[in-house]
This record gives sequence, C-alpha cells and structure tokens, in this order.
Amino acid sequence: MKLLFFNLIFLAVSISFVHAQTIKGKVFGASENGKEILPGASVGWINGSIIVLANENGVFELTTQDVKDKRLIISFAGFTTDTFSVDDKTYVSIILKHDNNILGGVTVSSTRSNSAAKTEVIGQKEITKSACCDMAGCFETQATVQPQTTNVITNSKELRILGLSGVYNQLLIDGMPLIIGITYTYGITGYPGSLIDNIFVAKGANSVLQGFESISGQINLIPKQPDKTDKFFANIYMNSFGEKHFNITYAATIGKNKKWSTLLAVHSVQPSGKFDRDHDKFLDLPMLTRYMFFNKWKYGNENKKGLYTNIGLRFINEQRIGGQTNFDQATQKGSTTTYGQTVNFNQYEVYAKTGYRFNAASNIVFALSSVYHKQNSYFGTLKYDAEQISNYANLQHEYIWRGKHQLKCGASFRYHNLDEQIAFTDTTITRTYSGLYNTKLVVPGFFAENTFKWMDEKLTLIFGARLDHHQQFGYFFTPRSLLKYVYRSKHTVRISSGKGWRQVFLFSENNNLLASSRNVIYQEILRPEQAMNWGINYTYILTLKKVFGTLSADFYQTRFINQFFPDYDSDPTKAFIRNFTGKSISNALQIDASFIFLNGFEMKFGYNFLDVYRIVNGEKYVLPFTPKNRAMTAFSYRPKKSRWYIDMNIHWYDKQRLPNTNSNPAEYRNTNFSRAYSLVNIQVTYKAKRTEIYVGCENIFDFRQRKPIVGWQDPFGKYFDTSSVWGPTRGREIYVGVRWKVK
Repeated sequence: MKLLFFNLIFLAVSISFVHAQTIKGKVFGASENGKEILPGASVGWINGSIIVLANENGVFELTTQDVKDKRLIISFAGFTTDTFSVDDKTYVSIILKHDNNILGGVTVSSTRSNSAAKTEVIGQKEITKSACCDMAGCFETQATVQPQTTNVITNSKELRILGLSGVYNQLLIDGMPLIIGITYTYGITGYPGSLIDNIFVAKGANSVLQGFESISGQINLIPKQPDKTDKFFANIYMNSFGEKHFNITYAATIGKNKKWSTLLAVHSVQPSGKFDRDHDKFLDLPMLTRYMFFNKWKYGNENKKGLYTNIGLRFINEQRIGGQTNFDQATQKGSTTTYGQTVNFNQYEVYAKTGYRFNAASNIVFALSSVYHKQNSYFGTLKYDAEQISNYANLQHEYIWRGKHQLKCGASFRYHNLDEQIAFTDTTITRTYSGLYNTKLVVPGFFAENTFKWMDEKLTLIFGARLDHHQQFGYFFTPRSLLKYVYRSKHTVRISSGKGWRQVFLFSENNNLLASSRNVIYQEILRPEQAMNWGINYTYILTLKKVFGTLSADFYQTRFINQFFPDYDSDPTKAFIRNFTGKSISNALQIDASFIFLNGFEMKFGYNFLDVYRIVNGEKYVLPFTPKNRAMTAFSYRPKKSRWYIDMNIHWYDKQRLPNTNSNPAEYRNTNFSRAYSLVNIQVTYKAKRTEIYVGCENIFDFRQRKPIVGWQDPFGKYFDTSSVWGPTRGREIYVGVRWKVK
C-alpha cells in the first residue's frame, strides 16, 4: 500500500500543463463573513466557445488564444450570474453576489470543504431540516456518522464512523478535545442544535495538530460565533412523549470600539411522561432534565495583525431517570425490589484560544482548556460515582513560507484523572468488580505538520507527525499524511494514511457493563489501543445551468495493532476484559451523491458497505451491532417565493449480528441477527419574517425493537442485559417547534 501511495504522489507531481496564452482566476461568493470560495463555478467566454469549472479552491484557467471578445460569464447555483471584462489581464479575482430570489440561498460551506482531508460540513441550514434537539440528532441528512444507543435505559449514545465504536473518532469542541473519558458517554447530547454553527466531519487519519486520537475520524463542533450570529434567537420544542426543550441565545458587541463580542446561551430540557408501549414494565425513554449555560467571548480577528482571543465557559447539570415504570428515584435508588437507573452529574468547562498574528505569514496560538465532571449514579443495585479532571494545553506556531506552503509546529500537554467507585447495595450479589478505580493520562508531546501546495493549488500534500510520551507505556510516534489532487477542475482525488492511539476508559466508555448483570472479568492490564488507517476518495463536481451536484466515493481501511472490545460472546453472564493483538479490520466503502436545483429542490443519496471483523483461531467473527449495508436518502424542497419548506429523509439498516445468548435459558435468548429495517422522517416548516414554525414526524411507520432488554422479566437476575439494542425502541415521534430570531 505504501508503494501505491508514493507512486500516486509521483504520478500527480509529474503531470505537466501547457501554459500558453491563458488567463487564470479565482471565483468567490459574497457572504456575511466577507467572501467564500465557490468550487465548481462555471466560467466561460461570452461567445460560448470554451467553458470550464473552477476547482475545489475556486481556481480556473482558460485559454485566450483566438478569443476576440474577452468577456467572461461566471455562474454558480444560488448566486447571480455575472459578466466580467478581462481585456489583457492574466489573473482576475471575481466575487459573485447572492441571488436573493432563491429562498434560503445556497450555503457552500454547509455541503463540502476545500481541505486536503475529505471533510463534510453540516451547517445551520442542514441542522434545521430535522428536530436536531442535540448534537446526536444533527446527522439525519448524511451517511457518514451513525448515532448508536449504548444504554437503552438512560438513552446514552455514541457517534460511529467507519462502522467502529464512537471512542475511535475524536470529538472536538471549537477544535479542542473536551469530550473524553466520562464526558464521552453523555457529552454529545449536551450541545443543543440551536447553539451549533457548523459540524465538521472527517473520516480516517487527520491532522496531528489536535492530538494522537482520531483513528476512524474526527468530529469538530463549532458553536455559534458571537460576532456572526443573530442578536437574539429562541427555539421552543415539544414532542409527543411530552419532552420539552427551551433554547435562547443572545449576542452583543461590547466596549467603546466594539472589539469584544459575546454570546450567551441557555438550554433546558424538561422530562417526558412515562411510556411503556411494549409492556415489558420498563420505560421506553428516560425522564431527562437538563440545564445548560454557555458563554463565549471573542476579541480581534485571527486574519489581521495583532492579538485575538476566543474564550468559552459552560456549565451543565443533568439528571436521567430510567428503569421500571413504578420506579421512584427519591426512595428506591439501589432498591432490590424495583429496578431503576439514575444518572446525576454537574460539569464545568472553560477553554481559551489566544493568538498573535505578526504578519500575513506568521502566527502563534496558545490553546488551553479545563473540564471538571462529577457524577453520581445508580444502575439497579450498582452504585457508580465518578469524578474527572481534564486539562489540555497546546502552543503552536504557524509560518507560511515561499508564499504558499505552511508549517505548523509546537508542543502539547494532556492530563486526565478519572476516579471511579463501584459498590453494590445487594450484599448477596455475585459480581466481583466492586472497588475503587483510577485511570490517568499524562502525555506531553511535540508535533510538526507541513502543508505543501503546488500547481496553483491543484496539488496539496500534508505531512505531519507527533511524538508523545505516555506516563506508563512510554513513547508513541504518530505519523500522518494527506494528499489532494484536483484534475481538470471538477475531478478531485484524496488519499490519506496514518496512525492513531488512545487511552481506554473502561467503565465510562462502556456503560452497558454497569447497566447489566454481567460480571466483569479482568484478564490483563489494558494497554492503549493503536491502529493504522488509510483511505482514498474520489469527488466529481457537476455543474449545469440549473443544477449543482457532487458525486463521491471513498474506501477506508482500519487495521488495529492493539484493540479492546469487551468479550460478550464467550459467556452471556460475563464480560471478559483483555487486549486483542490479533487481526482486527474495518473495511468501509461509502458512495454519496447530492444535487441542488435552482427551483429550490435538493436531493442526497448515501450508501455504506461495512465489513468489520476479527480473526480468532483462524475463524472470522463479525463484530456485533454493525449493519453490513446501510443507505440514506434525503429530500428538501424550498421553492422560490414560498414560505413553506418540506424536508424528508429515509434510512435503511441491514441486519446486524447480536451477542451470543444461546447458552441462556430459552426465555432469555436473543436471535443471532437483528431484522433489517427502515426509518422515514419528515418535517414541514412555515417561515415568516422573523418566525419559523415547524412540525415533524420521526419514524413515521412506527418501527420498534420490542422488548430490547434481555432478562426484563427478572432485572435482578444474572441474565439481565441492556447491551442488545440494535434499533429504535420508542417508535413514532411527532414534534412541533417555534424558532424566533432578531438579526
């Protein structure tokens, strides 16, 4: 594979172009933030003799030979077509204006990225196409990320990429690794959709700047910017289960010269009623109460000379109550007669990113964050208390040399300390893993990454590496490389390869161990997980007179050097904890197509093929809860001069292998495979001047995995297991909401 990688680089570099009598240029679109690149913009001479498409960096090149009328016509979906006279110029920079007759416009940054890594950007427009109560619900219109339930009783979730557990993709908030360890379990649901500006999703090996994790990919959530958002925004939402969401954001500029801007956000969730539609005596969804306060400050501009800073402050208080329908958490926590689960935590978070730009080529940035999380929980008769402190520091210098290549280098420091206490209120219980647990991560590191740009940015190569020192297991070297090559403006090939590693936080990342009756059997000390990942992507940009589209196909393979996954199959009453150094592979193929029409209609299609397995004693074992085939279709219709929108998405999931329960008594057994199923979601929105009213229905045809808990008949028995959830359990959900904003 390495030989193929370097051969492709050599082939791309060796391609030559003839530059005789040409004009070059770059196409931008006017935006609220200044201007944005328009990849795929159509550029041609007014006589129609030659038409080309701008590449992913908005760059185009046209021959001027035998051209008498040197006027260019430039067009792009969502922007006004315009004509420019170039005379004898050899380079032009063109900015198109938004077409105000197209309702909602077309936001380029919400559908694709110009980075060397294959990156999807989910913007505010996409987020409003579904209820999107929190971060976990923001992926309805894309096929890359799969939200997966990890504990059906408390409704904890993870975000999977490439068919692998969510612990293998790095979750960032404003570019910082704030979600790790115990904050991983409930961290993705603590950010409401109304607070999110963009979500950047990249698969496979990525930049080394943010750390050594990112084995299967990276998800970076960017909250709204204080100086670039609405002055006031409110969103109120309620669903058919009685759960209520309240969200308010307020932004303002401060100071005599208005150099400071701030954003204040308040988010609250009030619990639903009690529902048990499949009559297993367990609630279909937990009663959730959440209060979140977020404050962000911004000073200066990182693109201008001088000092700039971003500061974020967040507090969240959350309570989840689940279990049997007659469970009373006030009097029955830890009860041996009525089964219930309660999770209560407070989390305090502060981060800052401060930099100083010396000139256009030189910039220095210092990032610092600290998170404190304290949690008290009951999972039946198991009492789980945890306290975690997470600190992060990163000092980085950026330098552009020869006017186009960029070198970034610096040092980082990670410190995490997680204290966990597990006890059982039932003294007759046979589980043996009660006690105190301490997991530390102390890692200083150094990194360097260089971005090379050649051939008018048609060829981009990023190569970076890190050297980090783990307090127990010594040094880890993490190299990564990414290549992007743009061929004839509309064809782009990306190749990536690299290594990643991560610390295992056993109970906080595998909370179904706490929620089930399995005994946890430690067989050896867990070492950090390590893996190699490589991938290739091809993207084609389609631009017609009234249609803009992208076609994309990619393949990524992950090979683990050391991996941890609880062994649920050897004994359904136990979970064996050990390292796995044998052959463990994830093969992931994805095909996407998206189209934007000038009449306001949008379509998306996505297909995933996942082959995730281990080889044990010469036999192939497919990992559970991974559908081999998965498909997604999304439609959006926002016609011109109409106040009505309609958005719809359909998801299909192939059957999934389930943990082996064949040795259980018959009444406590699962099937070996789940059913294939489909989900259909729809939303209708009415938009007035400042107000949007939206009504939607998720899971229209009410598909449910009935009685998802193994051993629900005897929740205090040894066969009780919550880890066999493969599909939706709450069924059809109808919701209504109102958004109101002041520009």
